[in-house]
Amino acid sequence: MNCISCLYGHKFEGDGDLEKKTIKKFYIISFILLLIQLLCIPNVSLALAPASTPTYLGMDVSAWQGYINYEQARDSGIEYVYIKATEGTWYKDSYLQYNYENAKKEGIKVGVYHFVRATDVASAKAEARYFANAISGLEIDCKLAMDFEEFGNLSNQEINTISFAFLEETERITGKDMVIYSNTNDAINVFNQEIANKYPLWVANYGVQEPYDNGKWSNWVGFQYTSMGRINGVNGYVDLNRFTREILLTQKEPTPIPEPVSPIEPEETTYTVRKGDTLSQIALDYNTTVNSIATLNNIQNPNLIYIGQKLLIQVGKQSNSREMIYTVKRGDTLSQIALDYDTTVNSIVTLNNIQNPNLIFTGQKIKIRISDDSLHDCGHIIYRIKWGDTLSSIAQKYGVSVQSIATSNNIQNQNLIYAGNLLRICRYP
Repeated sequence: MNCISCLYGHKFEGDGDLEKKTIKKFYIISFILLLIQLLCIPNVSLALAPASTPTYLGMDVSAWQGYINYEQARDSGIEYVYIKATEGTWYKDSYLQYNYENAKKEGIKVGVYHFVRATDVASAKAEARYFANAISGLEIDCKLAMDFEEFGNLSNQEINTISFAFLEETERITGKDMVIYSNTNDAINVFNQEIANKYPLWVANYGVQEPYDNGKWSNWVGFQYTSMGRINGVNGYVDLNRFTREILLTQKEPTPIPEPVSPIEPEETTYTVRKGDTLSQIALDYNTTVNSIATLNNIQNPNLIYIGQKLLIQVGKQSNSREMIYTVKRGDTLSQIALDYDTTVNSIVTLNNIQNPNLIFTGQKIKIRISDDSLHDCGHIIYRIKWGDTLSSIAQKYGVSVQSIATSNNIQNQNLIYAGNLLRICRYP
């Protein structure tokens, strides 16, 4: 019988204090022995291991980050960057070309990703063609990435069927391997073993040293460990990652040009306003206009939206349009011009082959495509009143009369207008 057994079997003699002290000692010894036993158990790790070592610092970016100084980012240790290319069949990121060219210039390994919005196999294949078309001609270093994380009412079976359709169609068109981006929860509860067997994992898991084991993938090739990273050359937060060499492509040829694809008009979607959001940025992200969102949601002041507010958005709605030439004035920004003419920054950037949307020049001539749907019968545009504006200055800017603006907007006192309000301006009587 060992000492612990003796303590169990022996009746203590003497006063009660001695007996209590002995029992207390017994529990302390028992706890220490239990701790020793636990420490002696072979270590079973609950973490998912990298596919190989060493790992390399990377980031993933989109138009949300705006202008990035890639020289500074490289000097801060960034060796890989994943760039948002497309979303659905209607949105091409306005910074795709800028991010690609400048990252390549600094010798940073480049990957691209597509944000899936498909709800069936047909739309998944259309998105694959749209993605492939957007990246055609680019010399991509890393496996092409699928980001599918907003599922709506889709079942797990539907999600996996759509995922396979997008992944396989993209591989067929581009001839390049794919990687799946997923958070740990979806890796465990949504994506199936068949996908895990075929496609490597780029996993998002914040606040941990290593991502949790999901029970399907045996390792990761990418690990996004924070959405609030700070890197020199990037304004604000940026997603930071560790990547392994297995995320690199073996195919070095430029992405081929696929057959033409016509965008599919998507359904309306609902967006929840987050901290730091503006209608201009939301409109840019969804390739729509501030006026469209404001009208659809009965927003009187486009500068006033609230965290948690639900916005109905008609994503990337297609329409007939006409082009006009606009001359950039001192103080102009593409966001303001897009707002003034009820178009999108992405549309202006694409139409004029603008490499840096933050860099336009006074006197520069830019083409603007104005939607006939927004022009209606009088060719109206929507103008947001700024501090210092008068009806006279606005009328002069657009070559119309003060009375025309007042009549179109039911303004009783022509000397009384308010900053932030929207005006309907008829430019073609």
